[in-house]
Amino acid sequence: MKVLFVCAGGMSSSIVVNALKKEADKEGLAMEVKAVGTGEVSNETKNGWNIIMVAPQIRHRFSQVKTEADGANIPCELIPMKAYTPLGGPALLKIVKEIAQ
Repeated sequence: MKVLFVCAGGMSSSIVVNALKKEADKEGLAMEVKAVGTGEVSNETKNGWNIIMVAPQIRHRFSQVKTEADGANIPCELIPMKAYTPLGGPALLKIVKEIAQ
């Protein structure tokens, strides 16, 4: 499974990316996770991502990102603030699993 995180610059999500990877590893799930800025979404939609997750601090840009994702037929969700923490791995994995069904 390939999950793309979108935040303002692609850097602030690294802790959350690691939390999701760690949780997936615990469950034996192969998961590639990458964080990018909003300016990179258009190019990244061509790279085989299964899910796009949008950071809460850029929720004002969610519709823009969702339009790009919809155009590439990739599910796109806003990350809840409570899951956007170093301890948010379990909540994020639950969201990813629900989207992937």
